[in-house]
Amino acid sequence: MMAELQFYNTLGRKKQIFKPIKPELVRMYVCGPTVYSDPHIGNARPAVVFDLVYRVLRRNYGEDSVIYVRNITDVDDKIIDESKKRNIPTSVLVNEVARTYKKNLEDLNVLSPDFEPKVTDNINEIITLISSIIDNGCAYEKGGHVFFNISKYKEYGKLSNQNLDHLIKGVRIEVSKEKNNPLDFVLWKPDDNGWDSTWAKGRPGWHIECSAMALKYLGETFDIHGGGIDLVFPHHENEIAQSFCSTHKPVANFWIHNNLINIDNEKMSKSLGNILTINSLLEKWDGNVIRLSILSSHYRSEMNWNDSLLVETEEKIKKWSNAVRDVSEPVDPDESFFEFLYDDLNTPEALAFLSKLAQKAHGGDLLSARKLLGGTLFLGLDLKRFYEKQKDNSISDEDVKQSIILRSEYRIKNNFIKSDEIRDYLKTKGIILNDAQDTTTWYRS
Repeated sequence: MMAELQFYNTLGRKKQIFKPIKPELVRMYVCGPTVYSDPHIGNARPAVVFDLVYRVLRRNYGEDSVIYVRNITDVDDKIIDESKKRNIPTSVLVNEVARTYKKNLEDLNVLSPDFEPKVTDNINEIITLISSIIDNGCAYEKGGHVFFNISKYKEYGKLSNQNLDHLIKGVRIEVSKEKNNPLDFVLWKPDDNGWDSTWAKGRPGWHIECSAMALKYLGETFDIHGGGIDLVFPHHENEIAQSFCSTHKPVANFWIHNNLINIDNEKMSKSLGNILTINSLLEKWDGNVIRLSILSSHYRSEMNWNDSLLVETEEKIKKWSNAVRDVSEPVDPDESFFEFLYDDLNTPEALAFLSKLAQKAHGGDLLSARKLLGGTLFLGLDLKRFYEKQKDNSISDEDVKQSIILRSEYRIKNNFIKSDEIRDYLKTKGIILNDAQDTTTWYRS
């Protein structure tokens, strides 16, 4: 019997069995990027993690029974600052970065969400939501600003497990003389280049956008809300408060968060100059390698990104791709593989399971090779593409086979100088030979 699907719910701070509101229509919203600069590896982790969540949900409930929404933030102070710095319109900047993000995710074999709304396409929905919050007495207008009044939501802090006194003393917050309370947050801010509203020509604050778009595409309460752990406070905490004060219902039943990526054991930041863009990684590494590297750590663990990780992952991909090079039809791995994934997306155990299949496949077990191909395809890895790419940069399979036949003839004649020359030549092409009694096997390194 298949294990029940469970995820760690940040809201309850424990693993819980996942029970969708409607099994015939599972709904998930994930916070996407703010498109002001080239996406980095930190942007890639949630995209890959929740892509796998999406795949697991589709397998369990059916491909037509899951709605996945991932937004794009195209209105933000960072966008405005960067467009001024580059002396280009904000529309040009956001379209350029959004295209890069989309192409990067394609290279990482990330499936497109069912909906990918932009803030600028949902301003009316945002204004309507803000008006609703004001009408319910949970927000106030001052000088063209609209602020959410956190004193009106008594459970504020429950997601991040913090009390208000601690937040006021210990958390950096947006300061404004217009606020009644330092922790009140902005829903709308004046901007002469923004949109007309009841309060002032302006633009939305960061937090309100996701509440509005989630409500539009998924309804008042949906199944899963996801994103990076850095969004727990204040972004998701504020989403919960403002949405509840409009609908009087919870936003989502499950809150799932991936942990952060460090670069060589240091926090990734502009000040340290260690921002790794996805583009820069793709110049050196295949998308399969980057994706598998992300999945090699459990999504809730802090991840250390370095060249050693990528080298190790590339070697694994090479071995796996060699193991399935002659396989035409994949099959699903054993259920234990999926049980690992159903247990809060335990990718390290799932990958260990596939490595055991690879060992059997290299020993000539065709069924294991077919299962390996099936398992890697489910994880979003394209071993066939990787293998063909290697072959294109090296030597064809047929040429390798002919070289091995010629080498065998030299070996029979005890002409080991010539046979060694062929072995060494093949090695320069990335072909490694293994001699065992009367047979010679090979793989691409």
